[in-house]
Order: sequence, then structure tokens, then C-alpha cells
Amino acid sequence: MTIDQISVFVENKPGKLVEVIEALGANNIDLRAMSIADTSDFGILRLIVDKPSKALEVLRDADCVTSVNKVIAVSVEDAPGSLAKVLRILSDAGISIEYVYAFITHEAHRAYVIIRVENNDKAISVLTAKGIKLASGGELYEM
Repeated sequence: MTIDQISVFVENKPGKLVEVIEALGANNIDLRAMSIADTSDFGILRLIVDKPSKALEVLRDADCVTSVNKVIAVSVEDAPGSLAKVLRILSDAGISIEYVYAFITHEAHRAYVIIRVENNDKAISVLTAKGIKLASGGELYEM
């Protein structure tokens, strides 16, 4: 089970990031998680939102360069070592991880980890076989 992550190329200039976030807010799109990686010229803003299709439309209408990637959302205990356990399972299965970012939830003692891997199907199969709880898009979008 994968979820849609929107990637937005954001020029590395004052006000550009806030323009993207304001466009989403003005259209009643709620952020669930975000991460940004930057270079001297631009950043890649990665977003999980409650309405991915609408967000994509809003961003494209605002002339933002976007892409959609399928990522995995893993529910982990909010405790030391929980993420390491998940990453070890993937590593032992020979699954390469491109990037990871995390966020806590309203549920007590739980966190979600967004994982981008080279092979979603294999990662999902390996993780579920080891009893790791994956989150669906619906779970994240409706938080």
C-alpha cells in the first residue's frame, strides 16, 4: 500500500516557499508531513497532504513544477530504536532506501515514517511479513 507524495521544485529565493504553502492553505489543503532538501539554486519540497489530487491541481495552476511519487508510510512506536528496526528489515532484504522523513501523530506513542525505496512492492511485502504496520493514504489524509 503506497501513498502519493507531491514533490515541488521551489526556487531558493525569499518568499518562494511561503508562496507554495500559502497556495495550499488558501485552497483548504492541509499538510500532513513535509520535508525540504535544498541546493544553492532550488529546493525539492516533499509533501503529504490531505487532498493530493486537489493540491496537485492548485500547484500546477500556480505554475509550480511538480511530480508525484509513490512512497510507503510506516506506523512505528514513538520510542528509541523503532525506526532502526524497520530500516534493518529493509536493509536485510537488500532494499535500497532513497530517503526517509518522519512525523508524529495524534495517536499516543505512535509516529509515521515516510520511506522512498527503489521497489515499493518488495518493501511492502517484506515489511508486512515482519508484522510492520503500514498506513494507507486514507489514514494519513483523514488525520
